[in-house]
Amino acid sequence: MTGLPEQYIRKGTCVVLLAYDLDTGQRYTQVRKQRTKADYAEFMNDVITTHYTHLDRIELIQDNLNTHTYGSFYEHLPAAQARALSRKVVFHFTPKHGSWLNINMAELEFSALARQCLNQRIGSLEELTHQVALWVAERNARSVKVHWSFTVAKAEDKLKRWYEKVNPANESENAKN
Repeated sequence: MTGLPEQYIRKGTCVVLLAYDLDTGQRYTQVRKQRTKADYAEFMNDVITTHYTHLDRIELIQDNLNTHTYGSFYEHLPAAQARALSRKVVFHFTPKHGSWLNINMAELEFSALARQCLNQRIGSLEELTHQVALWVAERNARSVKVHWSFTVAKAEDKLKRWYEKVNPANESENAKN
């Protein structure tokens, strides 16, 4: 024995898919071996057909990941189901390179998940699935909601120089006032 710590042995990778309902403070997750269009389509189908059958329309805000498309539904679900989901879901995408705006609530939930659940060594997909389910159950029981602090006024102040670059006509109007 050399006194050195036991070597870290990587046992694989996986992903956590997460949907967050900002109205109810509920989140839905699945742990998967990988993140493919099929995984995304199956996850969204499960979330929508399990929890949102009563809604005619769902406004879905998501990042610009290559799997986040209507095409994923059509490529990996029966045509009738893909068509039903596509008619029900309206995609809204966060701006590319805009994560600094803190507008992606799912990213905030992933941050909480990382701090509160994934801050330990988890050795198997099964154990990760169990730990994530415990975290979700606890947060959902309390209906933990994201507290939004990035206001329109803050956005205008932070983005002022960009507004001036894309709309120089306002500069001359402001100079007159």
